[in-house]
Amino acid sequence: MERLVLWDIDHTLISTGGVGRELSALAFRQATGVEMREQAAVEGITEPVIFRETAKLHGLATDRGDFERFAAALTQAHLTHSAQLRERGHALPGAAAALEALAAKSGIRQSVVSGNIGAVARIKLEVFGLDRRIDWEAGGYGDDDDVRSALVTLALTRAAGRSEVLRPENAVVIGDTPADVEAARANSVPAIAVASGRSSQAQLRAAGADVVLPDLADTGRLLDALRQTSGRTNSAVPASSERRSAT
Repeated sequence: MERLVLWDIDHTLISTGGVGRELSALAFRQATGVEMREQAAVEGITEPVIFRETAKLHGLATDRGDFERFAAALTQAHLTHSAQLRERGHALPGAAAALEALAAKSGIRQSVVSGNIGAVARIKLEVFGLDRRIDWEAGGYGDDDDVRSALVTLALTRAAGRSEVLRPENAVVIGDTPADVEAARANSVPAIAVASGRSSQAQLRAAGADVVLPDLADTGRLLDALRQTSGRTNSAVPASSERRSAT
């Protein structure tokens, strides 16, 4: 049975070196006519939510049309400034080797679940030469839905075909935030977390990750983690989630 690996992008595979926020500010100004003075929380959040909450911080009420204008401007900004992204950003250690190692394994299909707009997700990985092993049609992206767990559901459906959904034990989510882990758990999909972003290994374990790695630098450890999670489902609610739901 084919296994679907769903990668997060930012702080899992790449770092934009601050360029991402600058391009978001540029697109925000173009879409709203207002200078972006501050930005809402972005860790593990989808692009439509980031845009909407950032607009609120500036006293703006927005609708889907405003977001679509922002998405178009953000895509164009990434195309226009791709050289700057390449110069200041970088692929994270082990990312390229991990993608290649998984591609060399029979029965593994790689795609993306990301809060990024689909076109921006593609540009980010293309800039750093990480796009060649990705099945883009099987992914879930920020312009598909506001809710990250719904993006995992969508990816499972797209990977399997219109009339069925890929079984959770035949997929795995790899990401760097508790939101990645929780989106996987909401779909009973196992999660491998990498502490290459702002979340610590302890925070990722508390979120309920099946396996936590410090980063992707050791390809062997990643392959071991994939073996450990093969055929497993993950739907139990961790204690940290129970505490959050009570607040």
